[in-house]
Amino acid sequence: MTTTALGIPRRLLEFTIDGEPVRAPEGSTILDACRAAGTDVPTLCEGDTLRPRNACRVCVVEVEGSRTLVPACSRKAEGGMEVRTGTERVRHSRKIVLELLASSVDLSTTPRVREWIKEYGAEPGRFGADAGRVNEAPRVDNDLYVRDSGKCILCYKCVDACGDQWQNSFAISVAGRGFDARIAVEHDAPLTESACVYCGNCIEVCPTGALSFKSEFDMRAAGTWDEDRQTETTTVCAYCGVGCNLTLHVQDNEIVKVTSPHDNPVTHGNLCIKGRFGYQHVQNRN
Repeated sequence: MTTTALGIPRRLLEFTIDGEPVRAPEGSTILDACRAAGTDVPTLCEGDTLRPRNACRVCVVEVEGSRTLVPACSRKAEGGMEVRTGTERVRHSRKIVLELLASSVDLSTTPRVREWIKEYGAEPGRFGADAGRVNEAPRVDNDLYVRDSGKCILCYKCVDACGDQWQNSFAISVAGRGFDARIAVEHDAPLTESACVYCGNCIEVCPTGALSFKSEFDMRAAGTWDEDRQTETTTVCAYCGVGCNLTLHVQDNEIVKVTSPHDNPVTHGNLCIKGRFGYQHVQNRN
């Protein structure tokens, strides 16, 4: 007989989102409540396996009585709260954030960003040809994954996943200040000379493709990467007895990358180097 832990019941809060009454469990964020109500709120730095960083500010909403716009990803819902997600003030803020991000970094591999730029009427090109951009060549210093600062929005998700929230390797952090700030390893050395254990959990949480599988990077460069032709199959890792779940991304009968379900109670989206990168033996047909 299988039993399911129900946990401690949470009190339901009553408030409104865009004038519509909603209920959400106590402790929920505004973003949680919006998603439950079917209200689309864009976000880049929010991660369902990490604590909110409030870095990108694309998810800001208006709350009655609040002087400033608030980040929906971290602001807790309160009873009687009046939340508005599509006011002119909110839309203008999101437009500016998207313009600033798209004018400074390459968002071509960021899911949904083109849709949001169109929805909010953002015009990244209005800053002109002299707008500062992060034009750095991707760093390919190992056979497993690639670092591309030209796509990085400094959301800190990779730093948190590598640090005290998951891996505790502390191999990567933010170096520099202002526009020169970068995600880097100690002394800005090659990845192979750092404390990195190649778990790839930083890739799992990266929202823009600034961190990517070497296999994906090579296929994109060759013009053969096609997610519409890929299938996803979730299975159990065969390397040890922990029982981590793997989602195999397959294109043309070849595994092109491995992720892990974020709702899995064993992994919560995290894997070790063997689970995430040790799949070549499966398709060694020699």
